[in-house]
Amino acid sequence: MNFNDAYEMTINGRGVAASATIDVVNPATGETFARAPDCSPQQLDEAVATARAAFKSWRNTPIEERQAMVRKAGEALAANAEALARLFTREQGRPVDAALTEVHGAAQWMQAVSQMSPPVHVSEDSDAQFIETRYVPLGVICAIAPWNFPVTLAMWKVAPALVAGNTMVLKPSPFTPLCTLKIGELFRDIFPPGVLNIISGGDQLGPQMTSHPGFAKISFTGSTATGKSVLASAAKDLKRVTLELGGNDAAIVMPDVDLDAVAQKIFFGAFYNTAQICVATKRLYVHEDVYDGLRDRLAAIAKAVKVGDGAEQGTVLGPIQNQRQYERVMNLLDDAKKSNLTLLQGADVPANGGYFIPVTIVDNPPEDSRVVQEEAFGPILPMLKFSDVDDVIDRANASDYGLAGAVWSKDTDKAVEIARRIETGTVWINQNLNLRPDTAFGGHKQSGFGVENGMEGLLEYMVPQAIYVARG
Repeated sequence: MNFNDAYEMTINGRGVAASATIDVVNPATGETFARAPDCSPQQLDEAVATARAAFKSWRNTPIEERQAMVRKAGEALAANAEALARLFTREQGRPVDAALTEVHGAAQWMQAVSQMSPPVHVSEDSDAQFIETRYVPLGVICAIAPWNFPVTLAMWKVAPALVAGNTMVLKPSPFTPLCTLKIGELFRDIFPPGVLNIISGGDQLGPQMTSHPGFAKISFTGSTATGKSVLASAAKDLKRVTLELGGNDAAIVMPDVDLDAVAQKIFFGAFYNTAQICVATKRLYVHEDVYDGLRDRLAAIAKAVKVGDGAEQGTVLGPIQNQRQYERVMNLLDDAKKSNLTLLQGADVPANGGYFIPVTIVDNPPEDSRVVQEEAFGPILPMLKFSDVDDVIDRANASDYGLAGAVWSKDTDKAVEIARRIETGTVWINQNLNLRPDTAFGGHKQSGFGVENGMEGLLEYMVPQAIYVARG
């Protein structure tokens, strides 16, 4: 496949252009390097109509055949991973090696999901009657994926929805549409026409999709503020929803840790992908006995890490993905400076027009400072001291968010005890950013609605149907 040619949407198994386009910017330069189709309302209607038509036969396709096609799609991703990774770096900013890791990971995710089958429950099998509850697909899924992990988080939706027997219209972020459009091209010969439609467009397309009456469910990954709008839109005709939203994730570092062993892990748990991860550590609570030692180690790592264009050899952290997010992070950083907070910053960043921000550690800011209370979604990490475990758990839980958290300690029993008191959907102990296709992922509080991954995630794309059969 030629990854440098024109970019098209996929509707009803065909490549489709649009009369208008949106600019795609390389965040390492701030310059437009490609254009993607800007889907019209009529093309959205066509995509939904073809998905609805395809659903009639796709839902009746044996699940083994649907699973085989999803597995084949994963193989196609892996076979084209290097070309996709290079394109990924240009539109998303992440270094090529890390981009390649994402594409391969998405392929492996599809392979794993392709092995899942929904359960069947038999609640009675007697002479009087037979009662069976099975799970059936919902219909056409509206899927909206974000820019921070554009391939992985799209496939988190595609794989279970299609295995379950639904059809889909998928929209990538307008900031990172290109890889997803190319993936649609790769998949055209794998799935029947209309089963997976991929469209792209500007900010107006998302609301047009979520308000469209042809969808049975919305699966959205993005900010909590936008998620609230999606939920309000879905309520008008009671669409089902899965919302994977923001987080202000807290990590707790106990005094018994081996600082040399954990410092790198904690650093990249906070700053991997330039900290543009919903489950990254965004508040780091460190026991006062080891605070200075960990702070100094993290600051040294920050000084040594190369920040720059992801296409350049040796780059570890790339730019902020888009100008809008760059301005948000810079606003938070400026507020920290105006508040006279102590900032420990890493190596210099390129000054070539890209969206670069230096790795920044904020040394023990007040709990009520913006840098602690708000999710940065950029390379700013507040480190905060604590001395009392009960107090730090209360501080970690004092957030509207509840997506993920971490506990670092040699005493794993004590760490598990702490983890069970943290109000988040995922808690890691002595590790970070470890998610699996067979394990449920969801948020508490304003971090989400519904579940992705695991059997629970598959069943989010289905609805139970109980059948009662009278006998004799």
